[in-house]
Amino acid sequence: MIATAAVLLALVSAPAQAAPGSHAPAAVEAPVQGTRGAEHAADQVPGIGAPHEGPVAGEEKLDFLHHIQDSREWELPFGQVVHFPAKGSWMVGPLDMTPTKHVLFMAFAGLLTLVTLIGGGVLAARAQQGRTSGKRHNMIEAMVLFIRGEVVMPNIGHGGEKYVPFIATLFFFILFCNLLGLIPYGSTATASISVTAALAVMTAVVVEVGGLISVGPRQYLGTIFFVPKGMHPVAGWAMGLALAPIELAGKIARPFALTIRLMANMTAGHIVLLAIISLIFVFKSWALVAFPVLMGVALTFLELFVAVLQAFIFAMLASVFIGLVRHAH
Repeated sequence: MIATAAVLLALVSAPAQAAPGSHAPAAVEAPVQGTRGAEHAADQVPGIGAPHEGPVAGEEKLDFLHHIQDSREWELPFGQVVHFPAKGSWMVGPLDMTPTKHVLFMAFAGLLTLVTLIGGGVLAARAQQGRTSGKRHNMIEAMVLFIRGEVVMPNIGHGGEKYVPFIATLFFFILFCNLLGLIPYGSTATASISVTAALAVMTAVVVEVGGLISVGPRQYLGTIFFVPKGMHPVAGWAMGLALAPIELAGKIARPFALTIRLMANMTAGHIVLLAIISLIFVFKSWALVAFPVLMGVALTFLELFVAVLQAFIFAMLASVFIGLVRHAH
């Protein structure tokens, strides 16, 4: 309910905030510049992605994608805005390390993950010494044990306990990233394909390198060149060479599947929620307030479920992919 009310306030203030940020006065002062001048003025708008177009002929334009995409400013209550440094301000060699809104909320998610897991570990250590652990320890322990017993071990099998810290950290980090986008004035970092791609690539490295170290080069090559047992060597290797492109395509498709699934699910929910609430402003009638608000509240609860579900699915698929390499054929 609180998040839905915050979305309503943000959408109400969006048209009013568009005017100061636009560069319409510059276009009026120099009309002879035409389209080239307008494009040059638009390039000066801070942020990521295409700049927001101002109202046309007095018509208000509502752009709620601004609240989903990454940007170089963070809107706060009471009209306050935190501006991040311009692009390219913090360069580390060829890498641009300049923070953005998504980077900030990823830092929040990482901090929450550290506090949750390290704090849970400290409370668990106290419990082993006979000291009171409290309900917080019980909740964190239950979640970690669930990931270990129902996600990691059944899919990885023998030796899977070594991957529990990675999978648990992955689950909590994605969960916090998802949940931070549901709080008022928050941002969902996992709605960015760059973030999900980085998580997927990191998981792919753990899957392939961990599998290579665990099973050895010979068995690892068996995940690419599959030679069925019992077949004639010539026919077996011919089949292995024929299926090798398919096996390689499968290895490449796994991180793509992780990337697109998480990004699309987190983006779609926000777009549907904002689109439903924006019906009030599209039809310009407060008589329609009840239906969008009720639907927004219902979708908010659905997004809470999706946030947990997508973190669980990412952790589950990572465990499945690790198990496939470790126990291939």
